[in-house]
Amino acid sequence: MKNTLYLSLFSLLLLSCGNSNDQDVDDVIETNDLQEIRAKKLELSKQQSELASKMDRLDAAINQLDKSKGFPLVSAVTVTDTTFRHYTRVQGDVATRENILIYPEFSGVLTRIHVTEGQRVNKGALLATIDDGGLKSQLAQLEAQAALAKTTFERQQRLWEQNIGSEIQFLEAQTAYESAQNAVNQLGSQLGKTSVRAPFSGVIDEVVTDEGQVVGPGQNPLFRLVNLQNMYVEADVPETYLNKIQTGTPVIIEIPAINKEYEGTVKQVANFINPNNRTFQIEVSIPNDDGLVKPNLIATVKLNDYTSENAIVVPENAIQKNSMGESIVYVLQPENDSIGVALRKMVETGYSQNNLVEVTSGLNAGEEIIVEGARNLRDQQKVKFSN
Repeated sequence: MKNTLYLSLFSLLLLSCGNSNDQDVDDVIETNDLQEIRAKKLELSKQQSELASKMDRLDAAINQLDKSKGFPLVSAVTVTDTTFRHYTRVQGDVATRENILIYPEFSGVLTRIHVTEGQRVNKGALLATIDDGGLKSQLAQLEAQAALAKTTFERQQRLWEQNIGSEIQFLEAQTAYESAQNAVNQLGSQLGKTSVRAPFSGVIDEVVTDEGQVVGPGQNPLFRLVNLQNMYVEADVPETYLNKIQTGTPVIIEIPAINKEYEGTVKQVANFINPNNRTFQIEVSIPNDDGLVKPNLIATVKLNDYTSENAIVVPENAIQKNSMGESIVYVLQPENDSIGVALRKMVETGYSQNNLVEVTSGLNAGEEIIVEGARNLRDQQKVKFSN
C-alpha cells in the first residue's frame, strides 16, 4: 500500500510540474550530449529522493493521527426476516408408464414393417402387418353365409309377424343368423390382429424384428414404443419422513446428466413401507418439453421437509462455537461510518441449507452481524468495517 501511495504522490507532483519537464527531457535527449543527459538524470534523481523523504514524513503523520489503524477490518451484513426452507435429498430414477415392448397377437410371417426407428406415431397408427394365412378368404365365406342367414331370418320374421309358420322355424332362423354373425365378428377380430397398431402416441425407439421373420404372441418383440411427454421421478424416502411428506409437498428435481433442475410437487405417496429398507415410494411429475429427459436417468429429489416464515437466517461462517459448545455471533454496533464495536451474542440455531443457518433465538431483524473477520474477535472490541 505504501508503494502505491508513493507512486500516486509522485505522479501528482509530476503532473503539477506540467509538461515542461517532459519537454526538457526530450530537448536534452535531442542534443545527443552525453554529459548533459547524465546531468538531467542526476537532477531528476535528486527530485525523486526529495519526494520519497516528504512521503515518509506524511506516513509518519498519518500513523500518528489514525487511531483506527490497529483495528481489525471486518465486513457485516444486515439481518432480515425471510422464508426459510429446508430440503432433504434422496436419490430417484426417471420413469414413464408409456415405455413398452410391442409383441404380436397373431402367429405368422411378418410381411411388412411400416415405421422406422425414431419415427413419431399416433395412437392406432399401423406399425406392421403379419401374413393372415388365408383368414381373409375364410372371412369372405363367413360373411356370405351370414348374409344368407340374415335374409332367411328377415323373411321368416315377416312370416311370423303374419302368423304364418311355426315359432320354432322363426327361432331357428334367428339363431342361425346370430351364430353366423358372431362367427364373422370373431374371425374379423382375429384378422385384425394381423395388423400391429400403436397402443398410444409416442416414438418408435427400436425396431426389434426384421421383415420375413415368423413371429408369435409373447415370443418375438417387434418394437419399443416410448412416450416422453408423461415423465415422472420415483424415489424411496426413509419412513422417518412419513409425517412430513404428503401429496402436494414442494419438491426440487435435479438431473445431473443433463444439468437440469425442475420444481414440482409430490404427485403420489405410497401406502406401503418396504420392509427391506424401511422406505416408502413417492412420485413427482416433471415436464419434458425439450425431450432431454429420458427413462432411467438418475435424479436427485430435494423434499421440502421444513418451512419457517419470517425466519432469521445468517451465513454459516458467521456462527462460531465457544468452549462450551454454544453458538455465538458478533453483532456490529457502528460508532461512525467506518468504526464500530463487536458485541458477542449467544444464539440458538435450527436447520441449515446452502451455507445458511436459521437462528431461532438471540438475533432480531435489522441487526448487523459480522461475517468476514469474526474468527479472532473479542467481545467489545473496536473494529473497522465495510458493508
